[in-house]
Amino acid sequence: MHILVTGAAGFIGADLSQKLLAQGHSVVGVDNFNDYYEVALKRARHASIQNHARADAFSMQEMDIVDRDAMGALFARQRFDVVVHLAAQAGVRYSIENPNSYIDSNLVGFGNILEACRHHAVSHLVYASSSSVYGANKNFPFKESDRVDNPVSLYAATKKANELMAHAYVDLYGFRCTGLRFFTVYGPWGRPDMAPFRFASRMLKGEPIPVYNHGDMIRDFTYIDDITEGVLRVSESQCNSSGYAVYNIGRGEPVQLMDFIQTLAKHLGVEPNINMLPMQDGDVPRTMADTTALVRDFDYNPSVSIDRGLAQFAAWYKDYYVQ
Repeated sequence: MHILVTGAAGFIGADLSQKLLAQGHSVVGVDNFNDYYEVALKRARHASIQNHARADAFSMQEMDIVDRDAMGALFARQRFDVVVHLAAQAGVRYSIENPNSYIDSNLVGFGNILEACRHHAVSHLVYASSSSVYGANKNFPFKESDRVDNPVSLYAATKKANELMAHAYVDLYGFRCTGLRFFTVYGPWGRPDMAPFRFASRMLKGEPIPVYNHGDMIRDFTYIDDITEGVLRVSESQCNSSGYAVYNIGRGEPVQLMDFIQTLAKHLGVEPNINMLPMQDGDVPRTMADTTALVRDFDYNPSVSIDRGLAQFAAWYKDYYVQ
């Protein structure tokens, strides 16, 4: 298949692109290489994809999904079978500081993707939603059937809006849209704004780690290979019918934040210095995915334990940043 991956220089996008290429698909990547976090890491991910791809199987287009004309022209030239839309302004806390970035990328940009899919006969759009849509949900674990109309951040609100927009396009125009609610992805080549990076950096420098809600946090930490394997299965699905679906994608096992920190410290070979703090605005105390639907429909089977995943992350981090 000929597949577009937006956000292809991002954490999930780069890993997914390599897996799609390994399966024999041709991939076009789109990324604007913005400076929300270090651009050099995005360039390094891009280089890693190119190093593992046939010259005729992969190309990267440096453009912004907010540019409607550029996106329309790309779709007209390429005629994609499947679009995996991962490009977005990420981060819960940054949405408090810079809301316009989320409105532009996550709402206008997603609208441009939907319009391009509609006008250029894309059979299946797979797009990134987020566990953040569950907001202040009291049910545990989180199920797709739970109400998600109580977001606690603008980021979460934009992701819920994406799901609603996709639903409307399926009803109006009859193509297939599948949303994936990602749960706390970590691993090599990850995002520097996320907890594993921030913890590792401070631990190796001997600096105190800020731990919010006094450490009383639970997260469904999910290793990158398990996430992209799930996205790959959904993307390669040969169902030709139109329809709307949303799935949780996570490991499905709760991890105490303090256990996560101690395991990371073990693999880094350091003793963590912890600074307990109250809960931050826009954050939630616990997340966990009920992945029953994804297991049923796509035989999803996450297998990487926290211990093994953090060992892999710590080894990569020290190799990339320390040596």
